[in-house]
Amino acid sequence: MDLEKIRQEREKWLEWKNIKPLKESVDKIVATSPKVLNYKLGDTIEVELDKSYEDSYSTLITDCAKLMLPWRKGPFKIGSLFIDSEWRSYIKYNLLEPHFNLDGKKVADVGCNNGYYLFRMLEQNPKKLVGFDPSALFFMQFKFINSFINSEIKYEMLGIEHIEYYEYKFDTIFCLGVLYHRSDPIGSLKSLYRSLEDGGELILDTFMIDGKDDICLTPKERYSKIPNIYFVPTINALKNWCFRAGFKSVEILEIKKTELNEQRKTEWINSQSLNDFLDPQNPDITVEGYPAPKRVYIKALR
Repeated sequence: MDLEKIRQEREKWLEWKNIKPLKESVDKIVATSPKVLNYKLGDTIEVELDKSYEDSYSTLITDCAKLMLPWRKGPFKIGSLFIDSEWRSYIKYNLLEPHFNLDGKKVADVGCNNGYYLFRMLEQNPKKLVGFDPSALFFMQFKFINSFINSEIKYEMLGIEHIEYYEYKFDTIFCLGVLYHRSDPIGSLKSLYRSLEDGGELILDTFMIDGKDDICLTPKERYSKIPNIYFVPTINALKNWCFRAGFKSVEILEIKKTELNEQRKTEWINSQSLNDFLDPQNPDITVEGYPAPKRVYIKALR
């Protein structure tokens, strides 16, 4: 697979009529040479700006951020601007963080969205950080945030199907909230397996259903109003997928129902959120009548 050719083709996405204004807006911010005093990589990723700089460019910064709705992952704070994302992504990150050590490792985040988790991972001093996500919008959100943080994170507008052909293998791969979007989950897990160094680890979360049988839910049309959800497995079925993909062990890290304090509608998205996806009379089921979203977090070893 010629990744360089794919990269060149996807660079053209930045000229799409809905993306080009975002790129031009970020370029304007870069041209101001942002004066950053400090940044903090906590629950909210915060950038402290020089006061005179912020006084001069706060409108430009705010307008740029608002061009990029919806903001799914976060939150972020750039100077006095607070981007209250749909997901309070620190809940998931803080749940997972005790289960990995990235010091000196080559790390990938597949389906990285705007890079929130990647920015958080900087604190663990990985050797390399690479994000994969075939979304021009999320790429521009990352570029906006990184214009202030100026990290060496590499963002690739590539998908899960490309990672096994990447220039090198990874010690740790994160794949959070992606697998249920794939019509061939075992094929996707095989691709992730082949992308790891021997002894490498995959940290993954996906929707699940309760039960001990080796089965999965296959929504007829939508699940929780999401059209591209293909398979929602039991834990045993998910383990079987991983073993069929080649992984030698699977550890269950956590099982967690998605709560309204973690995913909710804010002014920074222009669509519905979890509260709209659940049955108004019974929050334990979706509007389609399926079990409400619950996630399983695993670590699988190559």
